[in-house]
Amino acid sequence: MPVNLKNPVQSMANVIEQLHTSVQAAKKAAHVERIQSAAQQFGIDTKYVDLVIQFIGASGIPKMDVVGSADPSSVIPNTQSPVWNEVWRVKKVPTSATLSVVVKDKDVGAVIDDHIGKFDTSISQGTKEAEIQGPMGMRNRGTFWLKIESTPSSGESEIPYSFDGPVHYSCHRSPTVGALANLRDTRLYTTWKIYIKGVPKIFGEQVQPWNRNYRAAQAIFQGLASAAVRSGIQAGHRMLYARTVSNGFGAIHTPADVMALMRGGVGSTSDAHRVKPAVYTYVIAEDDDSLRFSETGAAFFVDFASKHALHSNCAESVRYSGEFHPRPVGGWQHFSDDIADDAVEWELVFDNNSGTYAPDAALLPKVKEIMELNFPGIRVVVHSHDDAALKESVEACRAYAIAKRGVTEHELQPHAAEGEETLCHRVSGKKPRIAAAILPGV
Repeated sequence: MPVNLKNPVQSMANVIEQLHTSVQAAKKAAHVERIQSAAQQFGIDTKYVDLVIQFIGASGIPKMDVVGSADPSSVIPNTQSPVWNEVWRVKKVPTSATLSVVVKDKDVGAVIDDHIGKFDTSISQGTKEAEIQGPMGMRNRGTFWLKIESTPSSGESEIPYSFDGPVHYSCHRSPTVGALANLRDTRLYTTWKIYIKGVPKIFGEQVQPWNRNYRAAQAIFQGLASAAVRSGIQAGHRMLYARTVSNGFGAIHTPADVMALMRGGVGSTSDAHRVKPAVYTYVIAEDDDSLRFSETGAAFFVDFASKHALHSNCAESVRYSGEFHPRPVGGWQHFSDDIADDAVEWELVFDNNSGTYAPDAALLPKVKEIMELNFPGIRVVVHSHDDAALKESVEACRAYAIAKRGVTEHELQPHAAEGEETLCHRVSGKKPRIAAAILPGV
């Protein structure tokens, strides 16, 4: 959608959206606290239900620009009558709760989405038709349809409002990729974000704060210059994880869905459709419990002080962080390309290799539990970053990539070609240098 001058009233939408998000989080916490307090005071047995919410679609959504149509849907862009038909499951919801839905407009090239409107509805069972209410009392922002199925909650140990899937993901490309020609591997310019379930129940209140003994982390989180460093990294994060109509979207239901995210290769060879032997940098974010990752050799890491901080948006703490890689059971050293991928039993190897957050290795079993919960049928192996077995597995993975898949040595680490515009250049507005520097730091 072209970027055009918008209605001045709508220019307030992004502020309203941020306030709405903060207020909703506060309301949720306060609502749970009030329920528990009332139950204790009056001896009331609070009733909970498990919900299946189907977001069907909307119609009559207004144009948000002087030119162009609203495109709030990841399913059908450039339409004022989007159809989602997406299902979300939420466990242990108090019967007194209210469902709040926010509808946003996606502008191509814009970092922040426009706020079209919102509505509230009860969680009573049935098909519902709701009028979308715009900001500042504006009405007639369209009609929204959804369906709610409700059953008595069966999980006594569940945390209220527990997300129970489906596990959705989005795939994002670095904004610099459009300026490049003859790319060998677009995966080196790609990030993934998976909305995983079970994090609050498994991790509880545990988080991993930034590592005060790590120089790169010190440059980001303390000292007079740290604010400028954070500002640059956060701008890069917004660009990397921006929601655009070119993003890929999907859901994970089977082991094949998981391994499909691991497929890719150099150029247009047949290897592009196979599981790639690669190492990924990941964080489990604290703000939304999402799993965010990219290849450790991703080009957009060049000139940024920390890979993990770029994924976490410079959060002072994360649920967990490290690296992971896929491998056939038995390791890449015993694998042959003569074997079809669908005939292989795959596993994912997770570790705590993150200097920025230095996560506690004692929590790796929780990482295994979470990943196996979200990636059904995939075996998960965990190792501490200093484990000799981990080093052997990573070396075998990278050796196979070089020997069998055409990956070059320099592609294993963040790199940029001569004169290439990096994400850091895009953020700062500076022109590419003759040779891009690579700062260490995970």
